[in-house]
Amino acid sequence: MLYLSQMLGKPVIDADGEKIGSISDLAIQTGEVFPRITSLAFKGPGNVPFMVSWRKYVDAFDGDAVHLSVESTGIRFSYLQPEEVLLARDLLNRQIVDTQGMKVVRVNDLKLSESGSQLRLLGAEVGIRGILRGLAPWIENAGVAIAKAFGRKIDEDIIAWNYMDLLDRDLSKVQLSVSHTRLSELHPADVADILEQLDPAQRAAVFAHLDDERADDVISELEDEFQADVIEDMDEARGAKLLSGMDPDDAADIVRDLPYEKAERLLQLMGVEDAEDIRHLLGYRDETAGGMMTLQYVAMKEDDTVEDAVRALRDLPEDHPTVHYLYVLDDYGKLTGVLSLRTLVLAAPETPLSDIMFVDIITALPDESEEDVADNIAKYNLLAMPVVDEHGKMLGIVTFDDALEVIEEDAEESKDNFTTRLTIGVVAGLVGLALYTFLILQLAGHIA
Repeated sequence: MLYLSQMLGKPVIDADGEKIGSISDLAIQTGEVFPRITSLAFKGPGNVPFMVSWRKYVDAFDGDAVHLSVESTGIRFSYLQPEEVLLARDLLNRQIVDTQGMKVVRVNDLKLSESGSQLRLLGAEVGIRGILRGLAPWIENAGVAIAKAFGRKIDEDIIAWNYMDLLDRDLSKVQLSVSHTRLSELHPADVADILEQLDPAQRAAVFAHLDDERADDVISELEDEFQADVIEDMDEARGAKLLSGMDPDDAADIVRDLPYEKAERLLQLMGVEDAEDIRHLLGYRDETAGGMMTLQYVAMKEDDTVEDAVRALRDLPEDHPTVHYLYVLDDYGKLTGVLSLRTLVLAAPETPLSDIMFVDIITALPDESEEDVADNIAKYNLLAMPVVDEHGKMLGIVTFDDALEVIEEDAEESKDNFTTRLTIGVVAGLVGLALYTFLILQLAGHIA
């Protein structure tokens, strides 16, 4: 096997045996599973850069030099093509996404495969051996030998090209067969985990390659502190479009964390109905039932029948959130009952909803703390809890997944507080022990 670091700087020899330069880079054509080396870049006299076709002009690489099949006077120089990427310039020491391990790593070297005069890129070396090899081959060999002497082994850490997703260069002018296609195939939660490891510019570059539907799903999976940053760094027209496609409660949480001027511009770019829903939710204080509820629920009238309810459920758009309960309201919008889907399915089509609805409803007021709401959802094993005003009028619902987030945040905060208290306790204990030891020694010296 061969590595890019072993080739860079090696001589380029023409058919007459004359050195015409030193290898500076190799280019690949990206539309293959294991891309072929398509061009050789080298620096000639005076460090003038040149590029030639690998297939046309390279005869062999023998480990010490690249040998060309023609004389220097017979070479026709070429240029980097739109579908080509330079390995040293665009990949080496760059960050990539390992879409198989779902982590961000740095390319320390690139592994190549030889087949006659042809070379192919196998993948990126992201382990310590690549770092050592980049310093000097003998340093890598020494490191491996020392590790072996201590009964350890330093293995290669290779990520195959088809599991790589590039981040650090502007890909807008390069058509990469693997660029961001792997990310688009991952679960949105996995993509979110990866994006949280990136800096803002890299996150923006990845989002630019995701379609709106996937971008919506990924933003919803990001931790709160990243969501607003992503939208704020995005083109305003697209940011408004993405917010419009999100659940109103999720969109409101993001808008709430944006600077006021930015939030207003985005709301003005949205559709009237979407903006109105978000503004309505923004009217409630953060970290309350009103602040965490969603307006997307299914409600019917008391005199509607089971058949009416089933028809309404069938008419819901495909992107409507999962329906756990059907809520029954009177003519004034007051919540009077709730139905599970199981109850609805088992009832006869002509049955009025008022005859089968459950009337002992556990509700929340909009000013209740999100912790209390989450505790009650967990206590009563609910999939959703309706939020009503002081007159019982239906305002929205808090879903189980939102409650779960609150519970997880509280648990994490409690864990952090415990760790802090434990650390302080240990430090205080050590300080106390040191003072006690000092006093004992002082006392012993005094007695002596």
